[in-house]
Amino acid sequence: MLAVGSLLVAPTAWADSTAKEGGLGMAAAISSLVYGPVKVVYALGGTTAAGFAWMFSGGDSRVAQTVVTRSVRGTYVITPETLQGQDELEFVGRAPEYRESAPQVASAPEAW
Repeated sequence: MLAVGSLLVAPTAWADSTAKEGGLGMAAAISSLVYGPVKVVYALGGTTAAGFAWMFSGGDSRVAQTVVTRSVRGTYVITPETLQGQDELEFVGRAPEYRESAPQVASAPEAW
């Protein structure tokens, strides 16, 4: 009797989780359709501004790199994980060394 009851509950739980995942996926897709083009326009504007910053700073590449990093890096696509708060939404980019979880890069082997 208990086994029959658990079989009736299992499809409902599965349907609920599938509907939740589908809803989050749809919300993420619609959000990305709005957010993505705005981020691309921001990045293109930042790239243009970086060119002017480089020119007006007398060719200082560090100035231009700072502007490019802030405008081009960051999130371009909103995922379901972003909507759930598991991933960070980063409109204005940060250099990798200033991120909370900087990606691990392999170092060069020691010289013999």
